[in-house]
Amino acid sequence: MKNGKVKLDIADNIAVLTLNDPVALNAVSMGVLEDLIEALTVIEDKNSGVRCLIFTGEGRGFCAGANLGGGISKEPGSSDSDAGDVLERFYHPILKRLRDLPFPMITAVNGVAAGVGMSFALMGDMILAARSAYFLQAFRRIGLVPDGGSTYLLPRLVGLARAKELSLMAEKLPAEKALEWGLINRVYDDAALMDEARKLASELANGPTVALGLIRKLYWNSPLNTYDDQLDLERQSQKIAGRTEDFGEGVKAFFDKRPAQFRGK
Repeated sequence: MKNGKVKLDIADNIAVLTLNDPVALNAVSMGVLEDLIEALTVIEDKNSGVRCLIFTGEGRGFCAGANLGGGISKEPGSSDSDAGDVLERFYHPILKRLRDLPFPMITAVNGVAAGVGMSFALMGDMILAARSAYFLQAFRRIGLVPDGGSTYLLPRLVGLARAKELSLMAEKLPAEKALEWGLINRVYDDAALMDEARKLASELANGPTVALGLIRKLYWNSPLNTYDDQLDLERQSQKIAGRTEDFGEGVKAFFDKRPAQFRGK
């Protein structure tokens, strides 16, 4: 990536997207945002062959939030400043692109995930964390409100009471407690995190990619839909999945009593 703030490696249908500013604990600067946009363009290209994404951080942190000295916010607190402008122009398009990926996404949280870094972490369909990692709604510590979609995701993941507690109190939530609360899926020893993430990514990347992409879309839409709306969306999604080569292979493998060999088509 042009600024060197994000690394992208693609192999075996798996993309590993790594925030790469370890000195700043991968806090988000304008350079990081520009590199994320560039990386997502590569990942989204159908010719990339990507069927699963791992999103992680370099060094001791996953992402320590916005880099307050990274050229994102000018003259904080002034009457003509607009702290929401950069959200609308840069963060929101990136978050929506992550939401709309046509394949599964794993976040491997290797250290602190604070502020918008916590928001990025929660975008994973499967959220894995190192045992030393923690999550922090840090916004109130600098006089801001939660962003990056956290006020949408948190109540749905841990309930309204715990969501408000995390945001109002800005207290660290250790990985083990996050697992207990149902915020994340799995916790591993620090040294094992990326190996486990790659194992999981390999399983997902070798799965029925169209169906997996539709599954994640169904769950993203579910909180907004009525029961009838969701039944309709399931019906539409099943029509698409039922026309894939992978469905034909899955049924054949079932009757042949063998593992299915999905091709993502």
